[in-house]
Amino acid sequence: MRELDQIRIVCVNTLYGGNLGSICRAMQNCGLHRLRLVNPNPDLDRVELRKMALRAITVYDERVEYPTLAEAVADCGAVAVTSGIDGFHRDQAKGPRDWAPELLDAARHKPVALVFGAEDKGLCNDDLKLGTHWIRIPSHPEYSSLNLSQAVLLCAHELFLASGEFEPREESSPPAKHEFRERMFDAWEQTLLDTGFCKTDKLDHMMMGLRRVLSRGALTENDVKIMLGLARQCKWAAQNTPRSPGENLSRER
Repeated sequence: MRELDQIRIVCVNTLYGGNLGSICRAMQNCGLHRLRLVNPNPDLDRVELRKMALRAITVYDERVEYPTLAEAVADCGAVAVTSGIDGFHRDQAKGPRDWAPELLDAARHKPVALVFGAEDKGLCNDDLKLGTHWIRIPSHPEYSSLNLSQAVLLCAHELFLASGEFEPREESSPPAKHEFRERMFDAWEQTLLDTGFCKTDKLDHMMMGLRRVLSRGALTENDVKIMLGLARQCKWAAQNTPRSPGENLSRER
C-alpha cells in the first residue's frame, strides 16, 4: 500500500477559510488527500477557502468531519501532534524531518494522523495527550509561531520527500567531451580578437578568465553547442557590421 495514502491531516477547530484552502493545496502538492476536520468554525469563509485551494478543492469536498479529536484518530496506529510552545512534556518533540521515516513506516500498517490545532490557541493538553509522536517545527526564537497552513505544508513536504516518490529529472544531454569543449574555447579565443574585445597580448589572460567562468559547472553537449554557436555568431557579426572610421571596439580594462 502506498504510504502517503495512509496519512491523515487532522485539523482541530480551524478558524479561517483561507487557511483551510491553503492546507488543501499544500496536501495535494505533497500527494496527500485525506483531510479530517474536528469541529471547524461553522462560519468559515467558503469563498476564500475555494480561492486559496484552487484545483485542490476536491481535498476539502472529500473531507470527513468529527466532533472530537479522539474520534478522528480512533483508527490510526500513530498520531503525530504538533505544538510550537514549551511545557507539558514537549521536550520530547522532534522536527518533522526526524519523524518522517518512522511515520511512513507506521503508515505501512495502519493510518497515521498528523494533528494541527487552531490558529489562535493550537492544541489543548487534552488533545496533545493523544499523541504518540510530538512534532515541533524548527523556527527562529524571535517569532516561533507559524501560520497553520505553512505548518501543514512543512510537515507534509517532509513526508513527501521521505517517501521517495519525487524523482528529479535527469539531464537529457550527456557531458561534453574534452575535445568538444576545446573547440568551443578555440572559437571564443578567435571571437575575442575579431570583436576587438581584447588584443593579442591580453588574450591568454582573458581566456583563462573565460575558462574559469565556463568550468564552474559541468557543461553538457547542449551547453557547449549553445556557447559555440554564440561565439560563431559574434564572430560573424564582428566581420559583417560596418564600422565608423576610427571606431574602437576594445573593451579592455
